[in-house]
Amino acid sequence: MFNSILNLLVSGILTLPWWGYLAVVLVNTQLTIFAVTIYLHRCQSHRALTLHPIVSHFFRFWLWMTTGMETKQFVAIHRKHHAKVETDEDPHSPVVKGLKNVLLEGNELYREAKTQEVMDHYGEGTPDDWVERNVYTRRSALGLKAMILINIILFGLTGVAMWAVQMAWIPFFAAGVINGLGHNWGYRNFEVKDASRNIFPIGFFIGGEELHNNYHAFGTSAKFSSKWWEFDIGWFVIRFLQIFGLAKPKRIQPKPKTLQSKNTIDTDTIRALITYRFHVMARYAREVMLPMVCEEYKYASKEDKAALRRARTVLVREPSLISPAQ
Repeated sequence: MFNSILNLLVSGILTLPWWGYLAVVLVNTQLTIFAVTIYLHRCQSHRALTLHPIVSHFFRFWLWMTTGMETKQFVAIHRKHHAKVETDEDPHSPVVKGLKNVLLEGNELYREAKTQEVMDHYGEGTPDDWVERNVYTRRSALGLKAMILINIILFGLTGVAMWAVQMAWIPFFAAGVINGLGHNWGYRNFEVKDASRNIFPIGFFIGGEELHNNYHAFGTSAKFSSKWWEFDIGWFVIRFLQIFGLAKPKRIQPKPKTLQSKNTIDTDTIRALITYRFHVMARYAREVMLPMVCEEYKYASKEDKAALRRARTVLVREPSLISPAQ
């Protein structure tokens, strides 16, 4: 009897090939990523879409089991990040706190930023029902304990390693990589007043959050991709849920339209310029500034060519991000 119990604890009730364990980990971690990007980020933090109560509660339950994250805490700190971006009050700016600190200690920065003042000011509108107050918030560690127990029962000691990977996934990739690398490395579609960048145009591995610069430009958009060659898997999941009436996007990134017949400026024109200001400036940089640099480059001296190469980015960069040397 004792040996049977011991064997069960060591091997679990399910025996899978190595790739089977890997598949389970990837499915679980990607489901957690979807819960973060669709529910916590797009739905709760920015109100970019509404979710059916069944979907919302599933995501809340899954986050409780796999991360122990509190909805109000995430929402409040994330909203403050946008309100105070790249300042001393930004909870996790790599520009201010350093890339290494944000990349390796992103979860700790979230905990440090959790003050009652921040929660009260930025956490409005988040779930406040009995389950949220008495289970998901008060007993946030209970879900993690239940998850490791389930893993041990199913996969034995291997389940402990799988649980450890699941626990490290969000703190490293969401709190660290997105908040860290997303303000240091990649390309920019829009010149917003912060250092946000798109880490990679194919937002597949981290739920579409790779398109960091895009959603800093259009924070209330349920869709993060902007260019035709960009892909946001989070938006793909939202559209899939929408087919069954489980999700409803409120806003997506606006697409500018040009009326060739119109040659006067009126209030509609001004309103359009304000709405599409990031698109207008991006097009101005692409069709005016950069061709001008290329034309000057043809006739420049060797020294001037070196200066022009360095100036390509500076000429189109948001002024607040340009150093005195630049």
